[in-house]
Amino acid sequence: MRRHPRTTAIATGALLAACSLAVPGLGTGAAGAAPPPATEHTAAATAEARQQAAAFWTPERMRSATPLDLTADHPAAPPAPVQAGARHTTVAPTPPTTTHDTTAVRSFPQAGGPWTGGGAVVKTSGRVFFTMQGRTASCSGDAVTSANGSTVLTAGHCVKYQGNWHTNWTFVPGYHDGQAPYGTWAATKTLSTPQWTASEDMNNDVGAAVVGPLDGKRLTDVVGGQGLDFNGGYNKRMYSFGFPAASPYDGTKLIHCSGNSTKDFLLTKDHGLSCNMTGGSSGGPWFTSFDEATGTGLQASVNSFGYTFLPNTMFGPYFGDVAKTLYDQAQTG
Repeated sequence: MRRHPRTTAIATGALLAACSLAVPGLGTGAAGAAPPPATEHTAAATAEARQQAAAFWTPERMRSATPLDLTADHPAAPPAPVQAGARHTTVAPTPPTTTHDTTAVRSFPQAGGPWTGGGAVVKTSGRVFFTMQGRTASCSGDAVTSANGSTVLTAGHCVKYQGNWHTNWTFVPGYHDGQAPYGTWAATKTLSTPQWTASEDMNNDVGAAVVGPLDGKRLTDVVGGQGLDFNGGYNKRMYSFGFPAASPYDGTKLIHCSGNSTKDFLLTKDHGLSCNMTGGSSGGPWFTSFDEATGTGLQASVNSFGYTFLPNTMFGPYFGDVAKTLYDQAQTG
């Protein structure tokens, strides 16, 4: 989870970096100008490379990975407006090939606590691990319904930061205390929005990854995939999930928050939600239309940042046309 300017790290020893803010959108550059940054990065393209990336993440390395927690270091530009008349689009969840527990927990509202309800979210949510500037780090992510059956959504800063794409990028669905019950899935490529790759615009702090097959199976064949909601509006009942690893959490289990979301009234057009999750939860999914009994919903955001002067509140980017374009780019990859 990222922290806004005028802030400090969530916990001593947390990985610090910059959470840059919005600038005007990409346009055609002048003659001789540097080209805009690429919006995707080829990762472990071959089966051998994916095996090596997965093997890198031993239980010990996963437990010791630093929770990614970023602080901004310069003023924000005005937030970009939500596009008027944007088309509301939803994608249905994909059930896994195996059954799952459907125990309801009745956890609304919830400011932060372990998810004990079972259901599909236990399989689709997971920890994201990568190497960043020579250090092992972690975020969160979620498997979603996709044409390729291999798409993970996360935060933009969980795939690229300060002009550098993270390496050894893997997704561990159902992570628990160093264990990978559904395997370790290495990315064949990682992607983010043009606005994030160019200027680290926190209004568009959304990332994605396409993971390679494991034992001949695609990701959503094994764990299923959550649905999606684009241009669904604000002020919704929301559930947020992630693997916070900074105090008071330790990254060993799935944590959730729930409540009625708001719209950021300060520097972004993001959703806001009462939530005490900390560093390492970045990239975890936010759901609308979430069914506690089945653990399924429509993903409409990801954990992104918080203001330290507004404690116990999480913010996540609005899934509009920019996020939809990124999703389409990833699911056809």
